[in-house]
Amino acid sequence: MTHRATKIAPAGTWPANTAIDSLTLDYDSRHRRRFHYTTPSGLEIQLHLSETTHIKNGDALILEDGQYINIIAAPESLLEITTPTTDDLTRLAWHLGNRHLAVQFLPAKLRILHDHVIAQMLKTLGATVTETTAPFDPESGAYHHD
Repeated sequence: MTHRATKIAPAGTWPANTAIDSLTLDYDSRHRRRFHYTTPSGLEIQLHLSETTHIKNGDALILEDGQYINIIAAPESLLEITTPTTDDLTRLAWHLGNRHLAVQFLPAKLRILHDHVIAQMLKTLGATVTETTAPFDPESGAYHHD
């Protein structure tokens, strides 16, 4: 039996201890409108949202019967970007945005999905680029309010 999820409950707005299952998903699998998931216990879920949504770590899919599926952001291969000054980091953020890359903003550093070409560009522009593995939760953009 396939269960349909038509809504997202943001982290902290739903009773986390009541989830009937969980899904550990990478960024791409959490940025969807329609998709088919299978939980570790074999529960089939059809995501059917009105618009593409960035599902964040700790959010829940709300099934049509009112039950919750906890979403866990999977660790991914990322690049962590730092610079000597805030002005330099701001300039690099502009370069990344100009290439329409998803960027996660953290105190004094940026994170992007691993890309060796972009890593080389950033180093050429003066950045320190470090490979890391962590959940990726980039900015949603000006036209999304999640």
